[in-house]
Amino acid sequence: MAAFKETKFPADAPAAQKALGWVDDRFPLTKLWNDQWGKYYAPKNFNFWYIFGSLAMLVLVLQIVTGIFLTMHYKPDANLAFASVEYIMREVPAGWLVRYMHSTGASAFFIIIYLHMTRALLYGSYRKPRELIWLFGFAIFLCLMAEAFFGYLLPWGQMSYWGAQVIVNLFGAIPFIGPDLSLWIRGDYVVSDATLNRFFAFHVIAIPLVLLGLVAAHLIALHEVGSGNPDGIEVKENLGADGHPLDSIPSHPYYTVHDLFGVSVFLLIFSAVVFFAPEMGGYFLEYNNFLPGDSLKTPLHIAPTWYFTPFYSVLRATTADFMYVLMAAVAAYVVFVWLKSRLSSMVKTAFAAVALVAIVGMLPQVLDAKFWGVVFFGGSVVILAFLPWLDHSPVKSIRYRPHWHKYVYLVFGVSFLILGYLGTQAPTETKTMVSQVCTLIYFSFFLLMPWWSTMGKFKTVPDRVTFHPH
Repeated sequence: MAAFKETKFPADAPAAQKALGWVDDRFPLTKLWNDQWGKYYAPKNFNFWYIFGSLAMLVLVLQIVTGIFLTMHYKPDANLAFASVEYIMREVPAGWLVRYMHSTGASAFFIIIYLHMTRALLYGSYRKPRELIWLFGFAIFLCLMAEAFFGYLLPWGQMSYWGAQVIVNLFGAIPFIGPDLSLWIRGDYVVSDATLNRFFAFHVIAIPLVLLGLVAAHLIALHEVGSGNPDGIEVKENLGADGHPLDSIPSHPYYTVHDLFGVSVFLLIFSAVVFFAPEMGGYFLEYNNFLPGDSLKTPLHIAPTWYFTPFYSVLRATTADFMYVLMAAVAAYVVFVWLKSRLSSMVKTAFAAVALVAIVGMLPQVLDAKFWGVVFFGGSVVILAFLPWLDHSPVKSIRYRPHWHKYVYLVFGVSFLILGYLGTQAPTETKTMVSQVCTLIYFSFFLLMPWWSTMGKFKTVPDRVTFHPH
């Protein structure tokens, strides 16, 4: 067994240096800092799109800290929950500020995550060798959705109560196990005190623990393979004499300053929202949620918070009449795959058989539209995980793809935003039709990606990153 050797410092060494050395002899604090940030080399051509990862970490810390202070006064009891939130808002010193920081932080979190995912989509950050980073990121996204859903009920306002009622009842559409699954999630036959208690436990303890583990895995995987860049070039392929990539720079101090500037701009905007528009016109905090939850009075229009509404619109778009369009779309996709795909005949046959079973299942006499709405609702989220294997483009970055690819991304982005907006509105015949068109565009973007991502004339990718100093 090797003997323990403690680092020796000169007698006149600063006390801080001695203290750090004492810690480093017992815990790799400096090594962790250098490996994960201090001496981590990142591509030198990062632009503003690469700031949202750091902002996501900032908001995660903000949510944890404000959440801790809120739990000091919150009562997870159906008879006391709403009153305890009002007590925090009116009686606890700065309680209103902490509550608004937490509620605004939830929306800010999803805005940042959506922008972070947009950057990955534009620059191919999910492509080899970063597939696992993308999967960890997708798992983080699922955890955030679960965390937001469980936290949504806690204020016990009208929209919290009825929104949770609607979402939990969706699971009842699953054949055979649906009713029992809904009962298990609620812990009762209706949303009640049992539901509030288990949602509180998941929101405060279970999901945050999983989330922190996934964030750590996401960062470790990122720093293992290295960061991507707007050019989609692997900087590790061009190493200098010192063993570091020629087109990279240390994260500290260069990107520390870069991120601090982004944090300053974010905090300015965040503070403006918290102090002047915390409800954001009812999108961040619904007006019905300032009324106590009443099981005998249903709001005129029940909708989830805005960050769920794109996927909620997919659910609402799946009507009985739309099922025939979906059946035709599935049949056309099978024919397209059979004619255009390079898969083996056995795989094509199996794919066609599964599609045939799905088409039969879409008949109204077999499974109703509500079930398929839940399937497409879940599918619209899960399909994101398969992005690394759907994109067959010979280049990663949109910079070197055919010009018309930008319009494909634009149409997809606009469709997603339209779905999000329509999910906040009361359904009408016209709005339902628009959401159905946008749903088809949404799924077509992914399911046809193996073909359209390879089409057109691609630009030559340079050997070194393009960098223009400021």
